[in-house]
Amino acid sequence: MCGGYRLAFGQKRGASNVHNRPSVIFVDAVGTLFGVRGSVGEQYAKVASRFGVDLPAVALNQAFFKSFQAAGSPAFPGYERAELKAKEYAWWFDIAVETFQQVDALPQFSDFEAFFAELFAYFAAIAPWEVYADVPIALKRWQQLGIPLGVISNFDSRIYSVLQGLELLDYFASITISTETGTAKPNCQIFEVALQKHGCLPQNAWHIGDSFTEDYQAAQNAGLHGIWLRRGKDQAPPQECWELGNLTD
Repeated sequence: MCGGYRLAFGQKRGASNVHNRPSVIFVDAVGTLFGVRGSVGEQYAKVASRFGVDLPAVALNQAFFKSFQAAGSPAFPGYERAELKAKEYAWWFDIAVETFQQVDALPQFSDFEAFFAELFAYFAAIAPWEVYADVPIALKRWQQLGIPLGVISNFDSRIYSVLQGLELLDYFASITISTETGTAKPNCQIFEVALQKHGCLPQNAWHIGDSFTEDYQAAQNAGLHGIWLRRGKDQAPPQECWELGNLTD
């Protein structure tokens, strides 16, 4: 352990920064601050059951992640803010259609568009989400230290209502999401947008997230001090890095 952060394989990259007080700490959202209760498949199946469609959660979960990974990043460059919510909705609608097609379930819905409208609204509320136990402890500690906090996430505008409902929104001085910036992690531009909000140089900022590629590597490439949040993952990182088991390590 070094300053509370374990240095995997003795990696020295960023070692000078981790001992210094950061000007801002950025964190990822899903998988870092909060996660889906059970699985996405369970939540999809729960909402589908309201429409008289009973489906196995495991198959739905597998289909969702296959569809989600094929969809690309939720970033819509060149669109005005007024158009973004419609783009977000359409992006997720296509993922839902592909997900339910994979399990041959689309014909079971009498009105798939009505189902999706409820599903989309469901994930804008707190019911499908849960805050990790270490998160409030870490956020309160950083707040007491007077360190500004920000979120950098490949999320859509529902993040505001989710963070508000989970009683996390007030901790953050900035929220930077891919759909509003027109660029998504691992692109460096989303980090640049976030840094500009704080008037902060990249070398004075930390970014913590659960994706090795989109959080740790992307932050390092953007000049920030990246920290990989393993969150129970047993596998070793693909390369040497600064890592945390949880936010209170």
